[in-house]
Amino acid sequence: MVSGPFATAPGRPAVVLVNPNTSAATTRTMTAIARRALAGTGLRVRGVTVSEGPPMLTDPAALRAAAPHVVTAARAAVASGDCAAVIVAAFGDPGLDAVRALPVPVVGIGAAALAEAAAAGRRFGIATTTPLLADALAAHVARQGLTPAYTGARFTAGDPQRLAARPDALLAALTDAAHACVARDGAEAVVIGGGPLGEAAEALRPRLPVPVVAPIPAACRRVTELLTGAP
Repeated sequence: MVSGPFATAPGRPAVVLVNPNTSAATTRTMTAIARRALAGTGLRVRGVTVSEGPPMLTDPAALRAAAPHVVTAARAAVASGDCAAVIVAAFGDPGLDAVRALPVPVVGIGAAALAEAAAAGRRFGIATTTPLLADALAAHVARQGLTPAYTGARFTAGDPQRLAARPDALLAALTDAAHACVARDGAEAVVIGGGPLGEAAEALRPRLPVPVVAPIPAACRRVTELLTGAP
C-alpha cells in the first residue's frame, strides 16, 4: 500500500491512465477499473484520452498510428505536475518505450498482464477480440522473453467494434475463447487481451478453472510496486 504523503496530501498524486484510442467512453470505463484496483492506496486516477488517432486499436496499423499520440498525452500529463505514474492502457502498449523515458514510473497494461500471467513459471494464453493482432501479440510476448510459456491466442469471431457494443455477447464469446486456451492449448492462466475488456474479465473469473489476468488491474498492481519500491 502507498503510504506517507500519497495518503494525506490534499492534492494527491495521480496515476494517469492514457487511453491510446479516441473513445472517451472507453477512457471512462478503464479509469473506473483502475480506480477500483487502486482503492485504498491513497492514489487517485486521472483518465486521459488521446486527442487524435484511431477510435479502436484492432490491427497493427492502428497500433502504430496511436503511438505518437500516446507519447504526446503522457508528456503533457507529466508536465501538469501532479503525475505520479503513467499507465499506457492498450494491450499492445503503443508508444511504451518512448514514454518510459519520462521521469515517472510507466507501465503498459500488456506488459504487466503478460508478466503476471507467466509468474511462477505458468503457461499462459491470451483470449481477445482482435485476430488481426495475432502476430503483434506474439511479438509482444517475445519481447518480454516469455515465448516458451506462451500457449497462443484465441480470438472471438466477428467485428470487434460490434461485439464491444454488446456486453452479453462479448462475455459469451470471450468465455469460449478463454476456455479454448485452457482445454485446447493447456494454458494455466489466461490473459484477457484488452483494456476495454476489463469488465468482461472480472465476470470471467468464476467461469474458468485457472487464473484470469485482467490487464488494467495488473498494471495498477505493478504501478503500486514501483511507487513503493517493492521488487
